Order: sequence, then structure tokens, then C-alpha cells
Amino acid sequence: MKQAAAIVTDQGGRTCHAAIIARELGIPAIVGCGNATAVIQTEQMVTVSCAEGEEGQVYDGEIPFTVEETPLDDCPDTHTHIMMNVGNPEIAFSVSALPSAGVGLARMEFIIANHIKVHPMALLNFDTLTDGSAKRKIARLTEQYDEKPQYFVDKLAQGIGTIAAAFHPKPVIVRLSDFKSNEYAHLLGGSAFEPDEENPMIGWRGASRYYDDRYREGFALECQALKRVREAMGLTNVILMVPFCRTPEEGRRVIAEMAKHGLVQGENGLQVYVMCELPSNVMMAEEFADVFDGFSIGSNDLTQLTLGLDRDSALVAHLFDERNHAVQRMVAKAIAAAKAKGRKIGICGQAPSDYPEFARFLVEQGIDSISLNPDVVIKTTLAIAELEQSL
Repeated sequence: MKQAAAIVTDQGGRTCHAAIIARELGIPAIVGCGNATAVIQTEQMVTVSCAEGEEGQVYDGEIPFTVEETPLDDCPDTHTHIMMNVGNPEIAFSVSALPSAGVGLARMEFIIANHIKVHPMALLNFDTLTDGSAKRKIARLTEQYDEKPQYFVDKLAQGIGTIAAAFHPKPVIVRLSDFKSNEYAHLLGGSAFEPDEENPMIGWRGASRYYDDRYREGFALECQALKRVREAMGLTNVILMVPFCRTPEEGRRVIAEMAKHGLVQGENGLQVYVMCELPSNVMMAEEFADVFDGFSIGSNDLTQLTLGLDRDSALVAHLFDERNHAVQRMVAKAIAAAKAKGRKIGICGQAPSDYPEFARFLVEQGIDSISLNPDVVIKTTLAIAELEQSL
């Protein structure tokens, strides 16, 4: 994907994997076109535009365009903290020049998929791998390592450390790995360690993996990398966040698992947040607040699970809308519950990056922070500053 000037797909919704990664890379992407790959011909010159509203446009030929620049000298401060979604270490220092309060979401998956490329369990069980092709590729990637698992720890620590250093001393919220089983299976050596699930989106993902015997050792490598970032590198601005945590008890199990590897909640200022992306997270927010130090609303999954939609499906993409009243009521309830318990709550989903009116709704509800894609930070900051003045 990094080689592409733009990406156009036949399938997928606005919050599918391809769309999210494209935004991480700063590449224009239009998904769910239906017949784009049949209509657009090889060698054909086209212009892909994502700057004309909610729907992208693909034009035949090379269309002229203008560049608008916004001076940052007088960028206003806002009561609502404006943060950024940054998962790509390669752009961390460049986007850190934008005015922000830090990183509201650093996705670990980008580093694993693009820099590590190997399933952690394949590294832990390298000698017994039966896939000869994968084993040879892993051997080449890790040829400088006698202990293969240390390759994973080193690369992950370097990636997270780069993002944390770029924004230091501002907070950087790092989400623990949240690949689905079908995505994990595509990592080198991964197919031997992943189940074949009918619906991976609501299957073995997030918190449920970390304490499971089938992945516990892989999670230990994540913890070792994060401990190195916070202690050896001294980047204590890193806050950890647990994704897809279904119950408060599951949260306690994850925190206990982290503590086994030296990541003890409260020690050396370590805070542990939870993604608020399941209806259970909202309905039991008070109980989750007794376990975690803060919340970050994941509007993509919360919308999916509130409305019963597969966010990877182009067939129902027209129904996927975070502005739906049911979703907004869930968000408002989560914010109110967190505030009542004295916990910080922000949002790191796609919605405020795409819809200014949703950002306005969040400010009106009193949310503490809004984490945005870097491409809309300036525009949204100016809009929120104007809104706060009017409230």
C-alpha cells in the first residue's frame, strides 16, 4: 500500500481495514465502489479525490488541483484536548509538529504488520514450524537473532518508542494488539496458530487473547516491549489501553497478566485505559471504571455492535453511521458515566474525523479529548475552538 498514490476498491466500508490503514499512511482511498477494478483500466491515468464531501470521486485523466495552506502561528487552544491517531512510526516526527495534546490512539497492529511481519507464536515456536516457506522467510528476517522472540520485542519497542519520543512529554495511548484471527493468520507462520472463525470481528480478539494459553506467551512479548519503552527508554508518557474487553472481570485478568511481566498498574505512573467499544462497556461503565484509569470510545466497533452491522461489508455500509441516535445515546451515556466516576474519557474512532457535527456533539457532552486522523487536526481544532466560544 505504501507504494500507491491512491487506493480504490470494489468492496469494503468506510471503517474497513484498507480504509483505516490508508489513512494511517496518508494515502487517499475510496472503498466499496462495486466495479472500480473492472472500469479502471491498467495504465489509465485517473485522479482520485477524497476532498469533496463524504463520497470519493474518481475522474478520468489528470485533473488540476490547488493546495490550501493554513498558518499555525495563531492556532487557538481548546478546552477539549485534540489528540491524534498515529500508528506509523515513519510519520511520527513529521505529524508531531501539528498542534495537539498527544496521541489518543497508537495502533500496535501497523508496526506488527509492516515492520515485524511475523506471528509472535511462530517466533516462539520457530524450531517446530512445519511451513517450510514461512520458516525460510522468518529465518531471513531474524538472521541476526539467536533468540527469535527478541526480534519481535526489539522491533515493537523501536516502533512504539519512536512514536512516544516524537510526542514526549505529551501522553501517547498505545492500544495493545487487536488483530482479528483472520488477520493474525496472514502474518508469517500465523496460520498454524490461528483458528478458522466464522465471524472473527466478534471472535477471539483483544483482551480475550492475552490470558489464553494459546496466545499468553505472545502477549508476554508485547509486555516486554512496552516495559522496555517505559523503563529502559524512559518514555513514561506511554499509557496502555486494552481493546475489546467484554467484562470487568476480563479486565482484571488482563491487568494481572501484564503485572506478571513487570507492567504493574500504578507503578512508575503506569495508567491502563480500556476501549469503550462494546455495549457492555457502556452499560457497565461504572464497574469498568473500578478496574481501569480511563476510557477511549471506539466509535467504529461501538457503531457496528449497536446497529448490528459488519463494518467490513459493503452491502450494509450505507447503514453504518455514527450519527445514528442509538449510537449517540450510547456515547452520551458512556461520557456521563465516566465523568460521574472521575475517569478521563476520550474518543479515538473515525467519526469526529469525518463528521464535524459529531465532533460538536462530543464537545457538547463534555468529552475530555478527541483523537483525530492527522489530516483533519487543524480543521477540527479551529471548528472546536469556535464552538467552545459559543457554548
